[in-house]
Amino acid sequence: MAEPSPSNGPQRSLRREDKRGFLQRLAEFIHPGPDSKDELIGILAEAEDNDIINAESRIMLEGVMRIADMSAGEVMVAAPRMDVLNIDAAYEDLLYTVIDTAHSRFPVFEGERENIIGILLAKDLLKLQRAPELNIRALLRPATFVPESKGLNDLLREFRGNHNHLAIVIDEFGRVAGLITIEDVLEEIVGEIEDEFDEAEDEGDVYALADSTWRVSGDTSVERINESFGVELPIDDFETIGGLISHTMGHVPKRGEFHDAAGLRFIVLHAKAGTVKWFKVMPVAADL
Repeated sequence: MAEPSPSNGPQRSLRREDKRGFLQRLAEFIHPGPDSKDELIGILAEAEDNDIINAESRIMLEGVMRIADMSAGEVMVAAPRMDVLNIDAAYEDLLYTVIDTAHSRFPVFEGERENIIGILLAKDLLKLQRAPELNIRALLRPATFVPESKGLNDLLREFRGNHNHLAIVIDEFGRVAGLITIEDVLEEIVGEIEDEFDEAEDEGDVYALADSTWRVSGDTSVERINESFGVELPIDDFETIGGLISHTMGHVPKRGEFHDAAGLRFIVLHAKAGTVKWFKVMPVAADL
């Protein structure tokens, strides 16, 4: 039997599948694509510097890449900080909690806080005003439970698919570890951005932003703030910057409130469960 010519063998099939033009293949040989996530982030930074994309686009693209490696346990609101409702509480007490916390969804428990029996939408409480004979149990929506190891990519896909924008996070022993909302996930996309000026994560959450300000976690230690910004805030009485500022202001500040200290302005970006989760930090202008 005659040997098949090269044009009739597998190599021809491979050549058919490669539909790139010569110039495209040459360009890719000279300038190969990124080999790592860090390299891709560097390319995005260069694209911003060259005005190919704007700062907001870079922030979101980097955020999308970041959540691919994150889990629900890293972003959740820890169980002790969860705002929950007791199924046996009086209507007035439920209404006060809903108004005071300003959430749209609440886990509802019976007996112990870990015994979550459903989710109550704040708007559904209005139905009790018009029909007091209704049982609050009839207003509960099923609770969604996810493990701490649940990837944020998968969780965001589920949130979008089932329109249930809150999930209860459980640990490896089946206990309630916290809760996570679609807002928490989206904040990781449009929020803090790490760059070459950031220190390691275990040294604190201080992130440089494209507008020359910083995004700082409320849980960041005061000592870390002093080191990062070259200031001398007191470190004896309070461990975290959120605790220090809340004490100085006399209350837990809400979104939009700010406090000036040591030549820095700390603007509250996000507060949840009685604590400040994120500040935006910038130098205080001389004329302020």
